[in-house]
Amino acid sequence: MDFIDEKIEEYAFDHTSYEGDLLKQLEEETYEKLEIPQMTTGRIEARLLKMLARLVGAKRILEIGTFAGYSALSMAEALPEEGELVTCEMDPEAILMARKYFGLSPHGKKITLMEGPALDSLKKISGLFDMAFIDADKENYSHYYDAIFPLIRPGGLMAIDNVLWSGRVLDPRDNSDKAIHQLNEKVIRDKRVESVLLTVRDGLNCIIKN
Repeated sequence: MDFIDEKIEEYAFDHTSYEGDLLKQLEEETYEKLEIPQMTTGRIEARLLKMLARLVGAKRILEIGTFAGYSALSMAEALPEEGELVTCEMDPEAILMARKYFGLSPHGKKITLMEGPALDSLKKISGLFDMAFIDADKENYSHYYDAIFPLIRPGGLMAIDNVLWSGRVLDPRDNSDKAIHQLNEKVIRDKRVESVLLTVRDGLNCIIKN
């Protein structure tokens, strides 16, 4: 993910609001105990997600791919006390850590974690959401987009992570490369939405439903 000079990235990190001690602790434990710890969202992107949730006035948020819970807790901070965040995850070790930190956070009570394949979980979900964040297995990105679209209210936001895939979308070769590129192509051609693809971390596609 070398899209931006490392010193500029550090400068941006240092000039982004602190995430708080609990999320810092969660990030550190993620790097100590979980495989592929770089999957954790991190300060810059997670503070952006929280800000986006505030800007759309989110009361219900849907997340595909909990991992250790960093992004879920970050977005939950923006929810009102009666707000709800539904998040889907199937990795047992990640689920254990997420549940631990949900229990330690005052915002954890807003979060419902659904275990198992997200496409199965989505079939059990009803009602409209103000915002969705997709950060899970890349080969299903288009399927997630299609399944989530009817669940987003008009004017609601979808944010999709890793849409630049370390630049491999420019010359997609393996299945994940191709799936992400196909998702980006689907979004830009979808007349039902307006989108901006940001070069934040590994790429964040921000999509407003018309």
